[in-house]
Amino acid sequence: MIDPKRIRENPDEIRKLLARRKCPVSVDEVLVIDSERRTLQVERDALRHQLKQASESIGKLKKEGADASDAIAKTGELKARVKEMDAKLADVEAKFTELLWKLPNLPDPDAPDEDTVLRSWGQKPEFDFKPTDHVTICENLGLVDFRYASEYAGARFAAYTSEGARLVRALQNFCLDLHTREHGYKEVYPPVLARASSVNAAGQLTKLEDMYALADDPLYLIPTSETALVNLHMGTEIGERDLPLKYAAYSMCFRREAGTYGKDTKGLFRIHQFDKVELVQFVHPDKSREVFDEILSHAEKVLHLLELPYQVKALCPTEAAFQSSFTYDIDVWAAGASDWLEVSSVSNCKDFQARRNKTRLRLADGSLAYPYILNGSGTAFPRLIIAILENYQQADGTVKVPAKLIPYMDGREYIGK
Repeated sequence: MIDPKRIRENPDEIRKLLARRKCPVSVDEVLVIDSERRTLQVERDALRHQLKQASESIGKLKKEGADASDAIAKTGELKARVKEMDAKLADVEAKFTELLWKLPNLPDPDAPDEDTVLRSWGQKPEFDFKPTDHVTICENLGLVDFRYASEYAGARFAAYTSEGARLVRALQNFCLDLHTREHGYKEVYPPVLARASSVNAAGQLTKLEDMYALADDPLYLIPTSETALVNLHMGTEIGERDLPLKYAAYSMCFRREAGTYGKDTKGLFRIHQFDKVELVQFVHPDKSREVFDEILSHAEKVLHLLELPYQVKALCPTEAAFQSSFTYDIDVWAAGASDWLEVSSVSNCKDFQARRNKTRLRLADGSLAYPYILNGSGTAFPRLIIAILENYQQADGTVKVPAKLIPYMDGREYIGK
């Protein structure tokens, strides 16, 4: 949530920044509602003061033995007016809050006007045969049963089987071990269901068409464990001395991805249920840029160790998530698809999510602020699996296991052999 004070004091700046995100909510509409809200607050407070004085006068008149009937009548009138004003103010406050929650995070000044590839790492694999796609590899080696998954759950689901299921488990343990043991994150295993208020606080309920909701309970299936991790301290106060707070979580994630049908939907490209390890840090506002680079390096380390070529891309504001101020994507190369596939997004959400879920930061000088919250995928599995299968495929149809994954694959050096 954007600080209302900043909108009031710098409306032109906010208009320009939100224009970079093509925000449909008018800043003028926010200012009008805010002005009405503040005017009503003054009027309501003045009535409350009058009511207090009238109430005190009743006691004084009774103590003096004087007639207090007029004062009692006035008090009754003032109570009714205060009640009416409270209701009116509550209605305006609700409209104001609704508008504020519809405003996306303000883009960072460093966010480019268009997606920009910043750098790449590693060499694309070369083959003395024509590389095939991951769907063919999965079907030939029995790694994913797409037919069963489709009949059981519907289109765009995957059922990993045999060594495919083992590969998912290997990646889960490999990523969690890396981030907890080497990078110092505290592991969390969160619920995959969340209340609407929690999803909204994370800034993710704006894409309602992408969310799975339960029919009989006010709960949503989380699109990422970022939802859970950013709400770990909701409604509480964090001490500056405790920063940074670093969390890593493995979870299943659920996204309908409405509107993407027909675009890269074959195989594992865009499935509705997938696995991911997520990284989140709560930090001091002054440390957010260096922590952003740190989380990015942690996500990149996964690809370094698996020896998968990738590129880092800075996203323009219209491509960044609603809650993000600044985002880099990491795209891994997949030889069979002959394309770059996103496996991680690293975002600096600044104080946007902390304001929404009321996580406060007690600074060393005793003052209160909001912590900055950053997140990054460390990493998402489906496209990581695509890259492993397609880049490590062999002429005989088997797949070589990346060296760092061999211990997690029970010592197997090849899948399908």
